[in-house]
Amino acid sequence: MVAPPGPTDAPCFTLLTFHCSLLTAMSVSYWLGVDTGGTFTDFVLLGDGEPRIHKVLSTPSAPEQAILQGIDALGLSAAMAAGQLAIVHGTTVATNAALEGKGARTVLITNQGLEDILCIGRQNRAELYNLTPTPPPSVLATLPVIGAPCRLDAAGKEVAGLSDADLSRLVEAVLSHQPQSVALCLLFSYLNPSHEQRIRQALEAAGLPVSASHAILPTRGEYERGMATWLNAWLAPKVADYLQRLQQATDPAPLAIMQSHGGTIASEQAANLAVNLLLSGPAGGLAAAKRLGDQLQQPHLMTFDMGGTSTDVALLDGDLRLTQQGRIGPYPVAVPMVDMHTIGAGGGSLAYVDDAGLLHVGPHSAGADPGPACYGRGGNQVTVTDANVVLGRLQPDFALGGSLKLDEAAAHDAMQRLAGQLGLSTQDT
Repeated sequence: MVAPPGPTDAPCFTLLTFHCSLLTAMSVSYWLGVDTGGTFTDFVLLGDGEPRIHKVLSTPSAPEQAILQGIDALGLSAAMAAGQLAIVHGTTVATNAALEGKGARTVLITNQGLEDILCIGRQNRAELYNLTPTPPPSVLATLPVIGAPCRLDAAGKEVAGLSDADLSRLVEAVLSHQPQSVALCLLFSYLNPSHEQRIRQALEAAGLPVSASHAILPTRGEYERGMATWLNAWLAPKVADYLQRLQQATDPAPLAIMQSHGGTIASEQAANLAVNLLLSGPAGGLAAAKRLGDQLQQPHLMTFDMGGTSTDVALLDGDLRLTQQGRIGPYPVAVPMVDMHTIGAGGGSLAYVDDAGLLHVGPHSAGADPGPACYGRGGNQVTVTDANVVLGRLQPDFALGGSLKLDEAAAHDAMQRLAGQLGLSTQDT
């Protein structure tokens, strides 16, 4: 087998080396690191002499198809079927869904009187001295919220109970919204989860997946706990569906998923902990930067990791730093994760003109299908990658990923259409 051409993928390689001891214990012959991004899917293979690498276009509607394509191209299908291949996977499915606002239809259940807690937040605002700030558009503005009549005090003792009739009305109210997922966050449930457990059981009996705050983030701070629980519920259906398909497609190969704090978790468990995967892919990049810094004896580094949909920046001061005050785009995330900032801006970020004639870039991405116009796959909207082709920073005779030729004319045509809307030249646009 000959390794396909392409650059060494450091995040994927580090993801593998971090967990070789675990995989060795499984008595497998090959270890495959898979890093799925919004545009490209990268592979690093260990166990067959020198590390081998491969890169394919991602398949956003079904990311597992690109993974299976890479496994086949690397000649690993037989090893996978024989259980001799172990897979460690870093994915941006949760990250990209959060940044692009493409979560599931979700209902939030909280205590009566606290229905607006997620919208109020911590009352921090970006325009501190603006007396009439305009709130940015948010998915939370249209989130259905239902107040439960039960209540606990600060010691976890019951103040108001939950009758069978209350519970039935609550379930009916939730079902009326036809949700795909439910977030459940009650006051002081981390001290006494009995009310949450009872509500969750009733909703699950009605066929709804439920994320309960006492299981997602059992700590004080109803806003942070509520945000983590809502994010998990909002993203879990998409993540669970993807991981189930991937596990079925790669069975019986052991499948581990990279988490936001740099460790791994079995795919069966990861499906219900989507909020823990928000930095699944980027965490591997930060681990790679630390490895490189160790080799260069440069412990102080600033990292900049730009993909097709998002860009991640972080600081390294000798070791990976974890935080429970992280953010993904506009959302605070209080679960442990590497200390990193992520924004919805990447090579595939789409440029558009709003009703006022202003130019915007992102957060929506062209992804891999159809991808930027210059990919020649039917895309006709301008992306950051197209801008770099038009400016001559990406040469049309250079094959991205070793095989993808660039269509310079398509990039220019798309840029000219955008320039016409702005009344600018192509170069100025």
